Amino acid sequence: MPKQGQSVESCILTEMKKKKGDSVEVGEVLFSYETDKASFEEISPVTGTVLDVYFTDGDEIPVLTNVMVIGNPGESTDIKSPVSPRAKALADKHAIQAEILTGTGPKGRVIERDVQAIIAATPKITPLAKVVIKETGAPIPDNGSGLAGSIIASDIGVKNTAYVSDSITTPLSNMRKLIAKAMYTSLQNSAQLTHHLGADARNILNLRKKVKKAILDGFLFDITINDFVCFAVIKALKIFPNVNAHFLGDNIRLFSKVHLGLAVDTERGLMVPAIRNADDLSLQGLANQLKEVANACKQGGMAPDLLSPEAASFTVSNLGNYGVEMFTPVINLPQVAILGVNTIVPRPKDLGDGVYGFVPFIGLSLTYDHRALDGGEATRFLKQIAIEIENLELVI
Repeated sequence: MPKQGQSVESCILTEMKKKKGDSVEVGEVLFSYETDKASFEEISPVTGTVLDVYFTDGDEIPVLTNVMVIGNPGESTDIKSPVSPRAKALADKHAIQAEILTGTGPKGRVIERDVQAIIAATPKITPLAKVVIKETGAPIPDNGSGLAGSIIASDIGVKNTAYVSDSITTPLSNMRKLIAKAMYTSLQNSAQLTHHLGADARNILNLRKKVKKAILDGFLFDITINDFVCFAVIKALKIFPNVNAHFLGDNIRLFSKVHLGLAVDTERGLMVPAIRNADDLSLQGLANQLKEVANACKQGGMAPDLLSPEAASFTVSNLGNYGVEMFTPVINLPQVAILGVNTIVPRPKDLGDGVYGFVPFIGLSLTYDHRALDGGEATRFLKQIAIEIENLELVI
């Protein structure tokens, strides 16, 4: 399998054009394959007979791995070395005996993914546990009791009061365990990247003042800054439907309606209820729904089905009230993105005619799954949210 660029580690075999026993000529297409950026065809450099084919359509193949063998009928197809060069280099780096591993490559050859599997199966060691091991010389245990099986200090079996005399150990709540597992799973099973952008907040601040004044005059709806932002997000999602989606491995589920998730901080932990069909709501209606689901979460009355990550098609997490100026939210899989809303801070802006002044900007942090979205589309979506925020209107 050819290596198409320094960053490409594997390719997908899209179609095998030849089968075992077929004759081939120089210049004939042997198979087609693709990376995350482009599609290619592999041309035969020789004339001969296909003696063996090691993969089928849809297989993900590490680069520089043998895909097929062309030769003369009767020739042996045995691979001389049981370990590929890339696997050998990786194994040596991690002090692994590659020769004793069971290979999953052609003819049982040990390839890079076999070594990676061994590395992944080895328990991770927390920094404190490493210190205890170094200081005491204690052996590394086979299993750990920490997050995802990591080895923690208490697993070492050596009581060292210098590290624990001023601390207490308490079990995690079930809610915290679920949150920890979800966050770890999200980061381990997706290609997450975050873009940050600021939106001119003068418009929504003026709208917020307008609402406060109207409330004094008898207006029944209190609309917050977060409500304005969520409404802008919904409008942007209708323009960029690929962001309003779930990534399902080989498929993407696109939603025609916006099911908005809202991160809510409660005494029990973080909850993310979903507002179904949020794009059918007016600004006032959305504001009421956001308040209702937040209160239901805090009071423990939220329907479990609406707390599932699958219930929402996109999530908003707002830390602006805490003064956070920038953060990296974690995606609620299988959703493809999440928006972090930051606090409003003054920033210099060109006001025209060479005049600069300080203008309030609200920070927006979009984390997206690069498997589902390209950077350009994610950036355009984030910019669209800013445009919607800067141009929202409210009739009272």
